Formats: sequence, C-alpha cells, structure tokens
Amino acid sequence: MKTVALELEDGIAWVAMSRPDKKNAISVEMAREMAELMDRLETDERCQVLVLTGAGESFSAGMDLKDYFRATDSATAVERARVYRLNASWQWRGLLHYPKPTIAMVNGWCFGGAFTPLAACDLAVAADEAVFGLSEINWGIIPAGVVCKAISTVMTQRDAMYYIMTGETFDGKRAAEMRLVNESVPRAQLHSRVGNLARVLMGKNPTVLRQAKTAFRYSSRMGWDEAADYLFAKSDQSTFMDPERGREEGMRQFLDEKSYKPGLGSYRRDKGGKR
Repeated sequence: MKTVALELEDGIAWVAMSRPDKKNAISVEMAREMAELMDRLETDERCQVLVLTGAGESFSAGMDLKDYFRATDSATAVERARVYRLNASWQWRGLLHYPKPTIAMVNGWCFGGAFTPLAACDLAVAADEAVFGLSEINWGIIPAGVVCKAISTVMTQRDAMYYIMTGETFDGKRAAEMRLVNESVPRAQLHSRVGNLARVLMGKNPTVLRQAKTAFRYSSRMGWDEAADYLFAKSDQSTFMDPERGREEGMRQFLDEKSYKPGLGSYRRDKGGKR
C-alpha cells in the first residue's frame, strides 16, 4: 500500500491515512487502498478494533483537490460517479456499518472531507492541539460529498451552521465540547488513551457489541413504533447468533452465582471469551 499504513498490535489495527507530504489528503488511490484494507481486516482475527488516524502531524486535510475536483471536472458523469462511489465505499458506507468497533484518533489537521470518516466511526478521540475546519466557504464551494450529512449526525445545527458559514477553525477541546468527538486529551496522551479505550471494547462480547452498534445505527432513523419492533427482533437475533451465550452467562452469574452485578462491569467471559 502506498497511501495507507497498517500496524497490528495486540488486537488493535492502527490504520493511518498516509500521505504526510499532502497532510494525508484523500486521493482516489487512498480510497481504493482503504476499501481493500478494511475488507481484509473484517475477517482478520488479529484485528478486533480498528483505529483510524493519520500519519505524521495530520489526521487528513480532506479530499485531494486534484483527484476529486480538477480531474473529475472533465470526466464523464459515469466516471465521476464511480470515483465518488469508491470513496463512499469506505468513508461512510464501510465505516458506518463496519462489523468491528472503530475509533477515529484525530492527531492533527482535520478538514473538509475528513469529517465524513470521523463522524462515521463509532467513537472519536482528538488531541487538544488538533485543528478542525470546514473551510470550503473560504474558497467558493460548499461542504459537499456527504460532509453536511455526516456532521449533522454528531453536531448540533447551531454549531454546524456556524462553522460551515464562517469557515473558522477550532481545536480538539472545542470539538469535544460540541460532541464532534467523545473527548480530547493532550497529544502526548492520545495514543495511550485510544489504546486503553480499544482494550475496553475488546473486553466485551464481540457478537453483542456488533449487534448493539447495528441496532443503534438503524433504530436512530426509525419512528418509535418501528424501532420498538425492530429492536425486539434484533435482541432475539443477537441471542441466537451469540456463540458465547452471553445473555445466559450474564444471567447465571448474576442470579445464581451472585458473582456479577450489572452496571459494575462485564460478566466473566469464560466460555468463548478471553477472561
């Protein structure tokens, strides 16, 4: 891979957008490599949690202007649609429904199109020193692709409109205040904090964790009645699919053994788990 770097470490796949000389701007080649890598990691047992970050001092400066604007200006409608479909295959379609937990680790510069994979990850942690910006207004375009849609899922209307319309930048602390990211920590602590968070996720029942992610993603777009019916069925499906039989184990440890108290940790995963 030329534009993506991978490090596998104790169940964590550290995946970095890697064009540091271009502030990790997302090119067509990167989109292709990222889609291929995510597909491989989906069935790779060495990957239990995927962390998306950027090489060097940046997360990503957004879409590569040459690949996604200048080059596609003269392309046919079919060619242009194909390029954008490739990018969507990992940036939001892939990450939104990825079967393994995903964490965005925003280590630096995060602009424009980079907000889409950031918002699509399950969780996000930023460096206090990271610089965010929706600067499209400053050079005559709108936050297109699906950037506006992506940020609408994690930011309030007032906050989103302010930064879309002014093009002003903000730091990691402000991103956490607005809930664009879950939290912000000093850059020196970022890697260890994300690693610890990944290990918390790895301690959970992977089948139930995957089902919980899916349940939230879909039910959040439904009405109350539809969500109630869907979640009832999803709960039964989760129990049926779980090789650990987590529901039964949790109940047994709580009701029979008195060795587990819900709300104060996870049940003991002796059967098929790692505890």
